[in-house]
Parts: sequence; structure tokens; C-alpha cells
Amino acid sequence: MEDALIHDQNAGIDRLLEIMRRLRDPATGCPWDIEQTFDTIAPYTIEEAYEVADAIERGDWADLEGELGDLLLQSVYHTAIGEELGHFSFQSVVRNISDKMVARHPHVFGDESRDKSAEQQTRDWEAIKAAERAGKAQGGTLDGVAVGLPALLRAFKLQKRAARVGFDWPSTDQVIDKIQEEAAELVEARDTLTHAEVTEEFGDLMFVMANLGRHLGVEPEAALRAANAKFTRRFEGVEAALAQKGKTPQDSDLQEMDAAWNDVKRAEKANRPT
Repeated sequence: MEDALIHDQNAGIDRLLEIMRRLRDPATGCPWDIEQTFDTIAPYTIEEAYEVADAIERGDWADLEGELGDLLLQSVYHTAIGEELGHFSFQSVVRNISDKMVARHPHVFGDESRDKSAEQQTRDWEAIKAAERAGKAQGGTLDGVAVGLPALLRAFKLQKRAARVGFDWPSTDQVIDKIQEEAAELVEARDTLTHAEVTEEFGDLMFVMANLGRHLGVEPEAALRAANAKFTRRFEGVEAALAQKGKTPQDSDLQEMDAAWNDVKRAEKANRPT
């Protein structure tokens, strides 16, 4: 019966749960899978989430299908470990998130009116989340912002939380002034202070840059991903231009590569839709 389920391509989530159970079976499972814990699997979970985002950014929907499956496997993996330890099960996790979605959308599943703006719905959502945190004895403004988030994203979320209670600059002008101040402090640290102090000042500058993104309505993690993709695309263009000359970056110098970079930029702008 179990083998029939494992080979039934139409069995859906039950098939995947059984596959994981078999992989983790202490007597007959896979030695590698048996050894895994929450801690060892967590880095894979983060990696798979980024691969989902990458497939979306590239518009590769076939790849996205596979990456979403990989991410789903991470949830199944963690819930299998949780069930073995007696903490929770896949069904309790599903029940928990379902209850949460119903509770957070009273304008869809309850008696509240849907006749309000997306902005008002966002405020209502945050108020519900705040009440949930209070119920978990998370009374501090910054409680619940996960420590394990990428640092740039966590900075953005910390500042967003602080802004809700009025701890925020009123406009982008003050944020830009602060960026200039932090940049000057970084230059001073570079010239006169220790590496640890330079690192601290660099972190301060990045933190304020994340705040500027929030004020501009720009999600800094997404903006940096886009900048990374642009740099990769343009540098590959530089390599292609050098290859046409029978050269590599190692055979070239900064002046030649910079000229090729500018050519790539001009070509991109010329081909940009108007």
C-alpha cells in the first residue's frame, strides 16, 4: 500500500509526505536524510526561497514550478522532524496557517466590509499582527522581526516597525542628510580608526541606506538583487566584447574594460523600450 502511494503520481501531498516518512525511517531510510535536523536543513530552506525569487525575476515559469516544489519539500522536511520530536505535524502546521489567514482577513471570511482601500487593509493587517504578538507576550515594538533574515531585509523591517510608533524621519531630506553624515564618518574611520570601527561605520551607512529605500518605497533587498543582475549582465557583455578581440579580462586592463562597459551601457539604453 505504501509503495503504491509512493508511485502514484496523482496522490498529491500525501505522496510527498509518505516519501519523506520513508526517507527518514531509521531502519530503511536514507542515511543522509535520517541524520538531518532543523539546524542542518535551515540553510537549504533559505537557499530554496532565494531560488524561487530568482526564477520569478528571470520569468522562467518552468523553472519556478520546480523551485516551488523544492521549497515545498523544505516545509515537509521540517514538519517531519517536528512530528518525530513531538512538537507539531504537517496537519497542525496547515491548520495553523489556515486559521491565521482566516483571522487576518475578516473582510473576506468574516463580517467586516471589503469596501476599504488597500492602504486601510494593510493598516488593519498590521493591527491584527500586533494583537497576535501581544498574545504571545511580544510586547516590544521590534519583537518578532526574525534574527535569521538577510541583514538588509531585517534592517528594512526593523525601521518599518519603529516608524509605526513615530520613530522616523519626517522626509527623505533628513535621511539623505544622515547618509552624508555617515559617509563622512566612514571616511574618517578609514583614515584614523581600527578595522572593527570601520566595519561599524560601514554598517551604519548601510542601515541608513535601507531606511532611504523605505522612504522612497523601494524594497532594498529587491533593489540590490536587481543591481546584482544588472552588473552580471553588463560584465558578461564586457567579457563578450573582449572575446571578440580574442582576449579575456585577465589579458585586458581597466581602461579597456571600462570602455567596453560604457559601450554595453549605451547599447542597453538604445534598446530600452520607450
